[in-house]
Amino acid sequence: MASTRDYYEVLGIPHNASVEDIKKSYRKLAIKYHPDKNPGDKAAEEKFKELGEAYEVLSDPQKRAAYDQYGHAAFTARGGPASAAAGQQWGGFHDPFDIFREVFGGMGGSIFEDFFGGGRQRGGPMHGDDLRYDMEITFEEAIYGVEKEILVDRLDACATCHGTGGAPGARRTQCPMCHGRGRVTRSQGFLNISQDCPRCNGEGESVDKACPQCRSQGLARVQSRIKVRLPAGIETGMQLRSAGHGNAGPRGGPHGDLYVVVHVKPHDIFVRRGDDLLCDVPIAFPVAALGGQVDVPTINGHAKLSIPAGTQSGTVFRMRGKGVPNVEGYGRGDQHVRVIVEVPARLNSEQRKKLQEFAELCGEDTQPMMKSFVEKAKKWFGK
Repeated sequence: MASTRDYYEVLGIPHNASVEDIKKSYRKLAIKYHPDKNPGDKAAEEKFKELGEAYEVLSDPQKRAAYDQYGHAAFTARGGPASAAAGQQWGGFHDPFDIFREVFGGMGGSIFEDFFGGGRQRGGPMHGDDLRYDMEITFEEAIYGVEKEILVDRLDACATCHGTGGAPGARRTQCPMCHGRGRVTRSQGFLNISQDCPRCNGEGESVDKACPQCRSQGLARVQSRIKVRLPAGIETGMQLRSAGHGNAGPRGGPHGDLYVVVHVKPHDIFVRRGDDLLCDVPIAFPVAALGGQVDVPTINGHAKLSIPAGTQSGTVFRMRGKGVPNVEGYGRGDQHVRVIVEVPARLNSEQRKKLQEFAELCGEDTQPMMKSFVEKAKKWFGK
């Protein structure tokens, strides 16, 4: 919280001040300490923030009641009994500039452009908006990379008027509302507020005959085919920038950019962790006991994995360099294989007999984990 002074003192008002008195005092002081009027003055900037904080609380009946009862503690996470009733309900404070715009009304640019002199004249070309495209790709496409062609709906220069906004043969004349300045000024109380002219959209000119296709906007919605190259190793959440493939700007302004956000479908076998791959591979009990080799799937085909004798279920083996290519070209990750020892589920009479014989031959030396567990259990139960 920026302020520790009494909010009523900050705004210079008595504790019984009306809502109108609060707003009137805030208006006067906010103009005095606004950063646009005091460039580079850190003290004025802090004062401006303090005013916004005080106004936000005292202009709201519920917040004001909580403040009158608990003071600043009403809006702190550890402010005593008021926290549950107030602080956790409202959280932090808003941007002081948002509060300022709310009190003085929405406006383009700084309110001081005309109030304190200066101000721009006719609006120039504006940059077009950026666009977002969410692309879903397969796990394999993310691993190996892929080139895709996508369809994007965007704004482009109108094909009929070529972005001018006028019908064929139309003449451009000075806008009668702003008289060519591109800005209009309206009075609000004792302030003069400057904003883009609503008739010519800040151009300062208008056409005597509007384009029938775009109705003088100069822009039309089109569907564009755009090729996007996704590098090998890309993963969910990454985004690619395609320059100049966003919306066209008004007044002949340049296009914005297109941002392609990638979403990778899950795989049936592999789970990705950065540049590494994880997978579970079932192995037969005899292989785990006696050792051997098993076929393991990798992103480049099958590979042999040596299983040492006595391997326990859940053991993880690392296969170096069998993971995902780094998207920035820094080598490859590894593949981690967790083996799951599969216990036979259905046995015929002969298999059951042999397994029983094997069990009778097994002693404590062949099952050290079981022996250790039994010893611990005896200590636990006092036996």
